[in-house]
Amino acid sequence: MALSHLNLLRPVLFRLLPSVVRTPLATSSRVPSLPHTISPAVLPNYVRHYATKKSKVKAKGQTAKVNINAALVEDIISLEEVKEDMAAVLTTLKEDFSRNLSIRTSPGALDHITVTTKDGKFPLNQLGQISMKSPQLLVVNMTGFPEATAAVTRALQDSSMGLNPEVEGTIIRVPVPKVTREHRENLVKLAKQFSNKAKDSLRKVRTNAVTRVKKSKEGVSEDTIHLIEKQIQQMADGYVADIDKQLATKTKELLG
Repeated sequence: MALSHLNLLRPVLFRLLPSVVRTPLATSSRVPSLPHTISPAVLPNYVRHYATKKSKVKAKGQTAKVNINAALVEDIISLEEVKEDMAAVLTTLKEDFSRNLSIRTSPGALDHITVTTKDGKFPLNQLGQISMKSPQLLVVNMTGFPEATAAVTRALQDSSMGLNPEVEGTIIRVPVPKVTREHRENLVKLAKQFSNKAKDSLRKVRTNAVTRVKKSKEGVSEDTIHLIEKQIQQMADGYVADIDKQLATKTKELLG
């Protein structure tokens, strides 16, 4: 009896079964939409920045600057005196440039020349009267000290100005070299010599200062000694840069 009823319901169940099966499939095929807050347009963009080769080299070449309080190490060395000695080197260079490397003629151009006599060393302008006859000729009158005429002539010849004095009794005529391109280039070479001389003097100041510091090691820590030496080197480097600037400026002036 139950089997006969089941056979009668089979067509009905067959019609209902496809709709029951299809409904979950249709529902499961839907893809949930993403919330607006997770939109790819607003996601953070994480980028890793790598140091370039150039920046790495620059960072490697940089050294930390030292700035020691001079009052704290005055028992070891006077950094102010070291600075004054280095500044004196730069001042001397400026004076050498001014006196020896001028392309303009004036009586004062010979004032710096030192004359060695049997009585000692004297500035040329204390032994002779200097005057300018023309832009290309200076005259030194030795009437006041005629016995020093030969010594003055030698001093003029040995100066770094390329002078060839001509002697007539107690009168020394000094032709001034014409300002040619060659003469300007020779003055530039002379400027480099003065600059190298200044750097040598600067190295001596630094070396003497470092030597004094090393002699004071007793009772002073190695770290303190190292910092002082580094400070002295830093000071010297600064004045070397100033010397290079002076040379560059003078070279530009001489070459026109």
